[in-house]
Amino acid sequence: MQLGQYSMVVRSFSDELFFTLFAILFLSFGYIASRYIPSSNAHSIPNEELVPTIESINHAKIDELNISKREYQVLELICQGCSNQEISSTLYISESTVKSHVSNLLSKLDVKRRTQAIKVAKDLQLIQ
Repeated sequence: MQLGQYSMVVRSFSDELFFTLFAILFLSFGYIASRYIPSSNAHSIPNEELVPTIESINHAKIDELNISKREYQVLELICQGCSNQEISSTLYISESTVKSHVSNLLSKLDVKRRTQAIKVAKDLQLIQ
């Protein structure tokens, strides 16, 4: 019986008003959910095990290989899986400069591919 009454009420509204009320309902729900449900990536405190410590990085080996600070930044971004374009936008340098840094890193680490560079850098404890 109540379902019949509900359908009569719904039919009395125009379609535009019904969809507007429906949209407002979900907009309100989304706003409330965003305020009370914590986001998994926003303002999260990283796990201590995942944060590389300064002591665990072999700074002597970095100096021995003559890796510059900018090349080291490029190496960290390579390890995060960034492309040349992403690295250039992150570090505010041109893609050709990124390519030069990558080429220098590959020669200093004596490898031919980025994946090999990541493996060697981890083996030498240059990165975490």
